[in-house]
Amino acid sequence: MSNIAVSAPKIGFVSLGCPKALVDSERIMTQLRADGYELVASYAAADLVVVNTCGFIDSAKAESLATIGEAVNENGKVIVTGCLGVQADEIRSLHPRVLSVTGPQQYAAVVEAVHTHLPFVHEHNPYIDLVPPQGIKLTPRHYAYLKISEGCNHKCSFCIIPSMRGKLASRPIGEVMDEAQRLVDSGVRELLIISQDTSAYGSDIKYRTGFWQGRPLTADMLGLCRALGELGVWVRLHYVYPYPHVDQVIPLMADGLILPYLDIPFQHGSPRILKQMRRPAHAENALNRIARWREICPDITLRSTFIVGFPGETDEDFDLLLDFIEAAELDRVGCFQYSPVAGAAANELPGAVSDAVKEARWNEFMQCQQVISRERLARRVGQSMQVLVDSITDDGPVGRSSADAPEIDGVVHLSGAGAQHVSVGELYTVTISDADDYDLYGVVNAGN
Repeated sequence: MSNIAVSAPKIGFVSLGCPKALVDSERIMTQLRADGYELVASYAAADLVVVNTCGFIDSAKAESLATIGEAVNENGKVIVTGCLGVQADEIRSLHPRVLSVTGPQQYAAVVEAVHTHLPFVHEHNPYIDLVPPQGIKLTPRHYAYLKISEGCNHKCSFCIIPSMRGKLASRPIGEVMDEAQRLVDSGVRELLIISQDTSAYGSDIKYRTGFWQGRPLTADMLGLCRALGELGVWVRLHYVYPYPHVDQVIPLMADGLILPYLDIPFQHGSPRILKQMRRPAHAENALNRIARWREICPDITLRSTFIVGFPGETDEDFDLLLDFIEAAELDRVGCFQYSPVAGAAANELPGAVSDAVKEARWNEFMQCQQVISRERLARRVGQSMQVLVDSITDDGPVGRSSADAPEIDGVVHLSGAGAQHVSVGELYTVTISDADDYDLYGVVNAGN
């Protein structure tokens, strides 16, 4: 047996885009690490760089192309994957030195490309080559994204995701629950459930019954939420379309099985614009449903995203949007100015809105929502809340309540004598003492 140590090839990894792409990156990195490759954090240290791209809107596409160029210039050996990979000809025309281009979800092809361009004969040694059971994670240890399906069956006129990621493909429920259990066993305290359309989970496989820990589970949104609620950690639902069956999960929130939080992309308040957007399940009684949800679960937090300046949007349409958000009083809201994306059907619609009007409407929208957010957060003052600590900064600990998803919502700034003894990744009872437009401030209760 040779005693000569073989240095493992080093891989740099750049992951762009949404949490769904982040999960793809984690899966590829886990396999590469299991194959013996070492992951490094700089171009200079890497023998080869993988760039997982985003191509959802033009700005994301530009960022991806720029990042590929940077990787090529700084390293020279670059493999490209992800959503922008479906436009391989354009990538190669701008960056002809890239070694390989693949689209989203092509995990095996990426790993094969790495093996081809950076071969490594590796004899597995279980004592030194351990990959944790939960795989390689790009999030902090205490929370993780759990992807339950790929693709989407909708044909929203502003979106090209189905052409990039394909039709809905739900994972077997037993497989999802096995991954969730592994994550919880590894110390994860919060599972963030993601997909392109979480409420459509299981519809493509006809809600086929699966098995987990020897018992049958129905592969639908309600069955999955019930099972996840048994794991004893925070479960947060993202990208939920407001189908009628979503009403069935609200009692689970009221009972504390999953977090009282729904991320629902309403996108607009004008029926005419929603029709132009080809939005699915935009019921005319959305406001009534929101009111019912709050009756069942008064603590529910509602987050949504909207688009202003969609082709054909008139002043009247925009006023209807403002009326909607004022009536809905949503807790967390994101707003984007419409941006045309190559290949999207909306590009053919008449009535393009000027950049100046988009900017003015965006500012008015955000000012309106800022008032709503401030008023809703002010109602939290004096309440006790559970807060999950994310970091310890020079100004003190920072955490999140059940109302706050990481990186997109607000935070809770902690103070008081008890704040000196908190740990990242742990839950604490906090009394809210103050609020501003987006964040809360609280004192850690004695006896935590």
